[in-house]
Amino acid sequence: MGTLYLVRHGQASFGAADYDQLSELGSRQSERLGQYWRERGLRFDAVYTGTLRRHAQTWAGIAAGAGYDQQAIALTGLNEYDSEAVIAAIHPQPLQKPDTPELYRHHFRLLRDGLRQWMNGVVSPRGMPSYADFLAGVSDALERVRKEHEGNVLIVSSGGPISTAVGHVLGTTPETTIELNLRIRNSALTQFDYNPKRHSLISFNTLPHLDHPDLTDWVTYS
Repeated sequence: MGTLYLVRHGQASFGAADYDQLSELGSRQSERLGQYWRERGLRFDAVYTGTLRRHAQTWAGIAAGAGYDQQAIALTGLNEYDSEAVIAAIHPQPLQKPDTPELYRHHFRLLRDGLRQWMNGVVSPRGMPSYADFLAGVSDALERVRKEHEGNVLIVSSGGPISTAVGHVLGTTPETTIELNLRIRNSALTQFDYNPKRHSLISFNTLPHLDHPDLTDWVTYS
């Protein structure tokens, strides 16, 4: 029996030309999580990340805060879907930068619809795998944890793969998986217990490291 910890990356650069970059707050969120684990003496037998920059930067912040010196194993199966490609598959016209509340809501309405259609095989966003292949990448990472480890394992990834992992383990509908995805907060923690046969969900989308009145404004979603 072991415990798998899945962490969504810290706040990235939503609305910027390059989203795949932690903000200053995202770096602080990540380092604070590492400090929280250092205070509790938590160590990991293995660490896996996606290959995106924000995954590596989040792990670097966690490692700095906790004093970890181990190397992470990068897996492409833990990479996020391309949200711009998902939206373009159902709305090919250019969108305005989501810099107002209404444009922000419009962006996520389109994203929900695009994700639903992608997951049901209705659209094939440019440059992206099928949802079946995306799910296979996530489930392969879960299977690797079950087969190769027995203790504490950390995965640093994004909201899409983490919600897909939860949906896969719980057997949820695509619509439920999408709602899980869009509610995962930056640097949030999801936990599974695992054994060689299965994973069991213990917690989802928690922020124990930010549970302090002085850190209320550190809670973000993008």
